[in-house]
Amino acid sequence: MPWLLVAPAFAFLLAFHFLPSLSGFYYALTDWDGLNEARFVGLDNFRELWEDNATRSAFENTLVLAATFFVAVNVIGLALAMGLQRTIKSRNVLRAVFFAPVVVSPLAVAFVWQYIFQSDGALNRTLAAVGLETWQHPWLGDPKTALWAILVVLVWQFSGFAMVIYLAGLQSIPEELYEASALDGASAWFEFRRVTLPLLAPAVTINATLTLIFGLRLFDQVLALTGGGPGGATETLATQVYKQAFVFGRFGYSTALALVLTLLIAGLSVLQLLVLRRRERAIA
Repeated sequence: MPWLLVAPAFAFLLAFHFLPSLSGFYYALTDWDGLNEARFVGLDNFRELWEDNATRSAFENTLVLAATFFVAVNVIGLALAMGLQRTIKSRNVLRAVFFAPVVVSPLAVAFVWQYIFQSDGALNRTLAAVGLETWQHPWLGDPKTALWAILVVLVWQFSGFAMVIYLAGLQSIPEELYEASALDGASAWFEFRRVTLPLLAPAVTINATLTLIFGLRLFDQVLALTGGGPGGATETLATQVYKQAFVFGRFGYSTALALVLTLLIAGLSVLQLLVLRRRERAIA
């Protein structure tokens, strides 16, 4: 009976998820344009990946965004969690405020920040109002700042997500350990390094894995804020997958690129998870 109950859901999952994903392996070896019959080209698409300057630039941007996003979100999320763990009267309101951006649509967030970063937008107007006209800048129109402007949006939206997970981890740490360390005269830094961080290991593992995956597959915010511009300065692997398929009609090449992105995410995530799980076991 359990298998019969599971069978319909499994059939839908097989038909609409696993089979299309597996077919991607075949189309990655073809020159399919989405309309005509696919022609087998072997590994030509994968060879082109390493020769295409746009793809290499997108790969570099993806790694830079993912690494910076990973560090910034975890550091800020942990700092917020530790600050709001203390018994301040407004902590519940502040938790809700910091978590609110997480539940907002990524596209809605991107359009709001697009207005903020425009040449005549809220940020430049504010700078002018306080006498800092020299700081005004086309934040999304300059290749040197566009990628970092996107990073600001991402960190602002997802730091609350990391905060909630770290808060759950902090609340599971017995208060007696902090009282004992205080009686022993431990400094705040020693207490953080020897008590808090080791016991937060499960929360660190969850946050590190999820933020790495989020960072590597960034798409919505990049497409809405800059569309990959200016001059390809903010292209990521995910936006390249979209453009190669739906703008240039190169579905075979796009599938090869998507396969590489999938393997990159899976490989780095599993490697990181194994390292952090081993650290958890060593602490336990």
